[in-house]
Amino acid sequence: MKSDHSQLGRELDLFATSPAIGAGLPVWLPDGAIIRAELEKLAAEESARSGCLGVYTPVLAKRSLFERSGHWDKFSADMFPPMRIGGEEYVLRPANCPHHTQVFAARGRSFRDLPFRVSELGSMFRSELSGVLGGLTRVRQISLDDAHVFCSPDQVGDEVRLALASIERCYRVLGLLPSFRLSVRGESGRYLGDVAQWSPAESQLRTALGDREFTVGKGDAAFYGPKIDVQVSGHRDTVSTVQIDFNQPERFALEYTGSDGEKHRPVMIHRGVLGSMERLTAMLVERYEGRMPPWLAPRQVAVISVSSSHVQAARDLLARLHEASVRAHILGKGSLGARIRSARLHRDPYIAVIGDRERDSNSVAVSLPALNAKAVLDIDVFVDTVKRDIRTRALLPSIPDMENH
Repeated sequence: MKSDHSQLGRELDLFATSPAIGAGLPVWLPDGAIIRAELEKLAAEESARSGCLGVYTPVLAKRSLFERSGHWDKFSADMFPPMRIGGEEYVLRPANCPHHTQVFAARGRSFRDLPFRVSELGSMFRSELSGVLGGLTRVRQISLDDAHVFCSPDQVGDEVRLALASIERCYRVLGLLPSFRLSVRGESGRYLGDVAQWSPAESQLRTALGDREFTVGKGDAAFYGPKIDVQVSGHRDTVSTVQIDFNQPERFALEYTGSDGEKHRPVMIHRGVLGSMERLTAMLVERYEGRMPPWLAPRQVAVISVSSSHVQAARDLLARLHEASVRAHILGKGSLGARIRSARLHRDPYIAVIGDRERDSNSVAVSLPALNAKAVLDIDVFVDTVKRDIRTRALLPSIPDMENH
């Protein structure tokens, strides 16, 4: 039976819902916040690696911003009602992209500035009906790993390939298998722009996919342009996207000065590598049944002393682990068996037990529940191994082949 992230989230104290706060607005508890923070760190590293510059923009704006972008006409029914402030109407944003057009427009740009890439892990809001809300997958506040690239038309192909490579790197780290869908314009009249604009953009995306296998979703494009949707094997929801947008640059009259001295319109590429932190966390919790890879685990090492005479040795090990920036805790209450069961139920990657033999030989008895493996290791070797597994973002914990039994 497939694991349910909502049930695991409650069992492992990852997140909670509160009637006082409201439906669709989950509260991230300390252990869940650690998972999210590690994913945000991965997103920030990948953004920087691919040349993005970080920005912060407000979560609300004048209604007129979204009227100009086209979001109000298309999504006003899914947006929260406007707030009247000083004679003007402000709304919580349903998307981050209109704000990022204003980052580009903050000063004059030339062809030498392009491609201009900005990223933000920002919140956006959807006024979802109560009946469809649930867990972390359908929420009213979405924390989105979002980037936007402003480039010249001849740079589009390279930028799409750069985004796809970034997505594939992150999926390898997360142990996910991507599948690709080219989402193109349908027959309805809901799309902005004309077919003459769309056809070249769809062709550029198709070319950028190269030899990757992909399906075509006719009518699945965004209202402002075609896109590549990246899904995960076994899940129906889209996690990552790469979208071409020629409408917002037009609507906001974005310009750059070309090498010919004339003004030109940039192309805007929407790039979501990890997508929504809520949806991604839910997917990973289900994928790993709550037993997260060591670098994502809220508590990475459970340290257990056999009796009171081993407490100081356990404390010394804890100090070593903390110095190495490892999330470790001493489990000190209950019988030895109860504490080991507690660590297993908490899905801790490493369980480190210290008794007479370990205390006297500066070693530790290590158990790895994910691998059903045990070993007695020198403490220096154990600490170095945990540090390496975390630093390399290993999918599974590891132990050297020493005294395995």
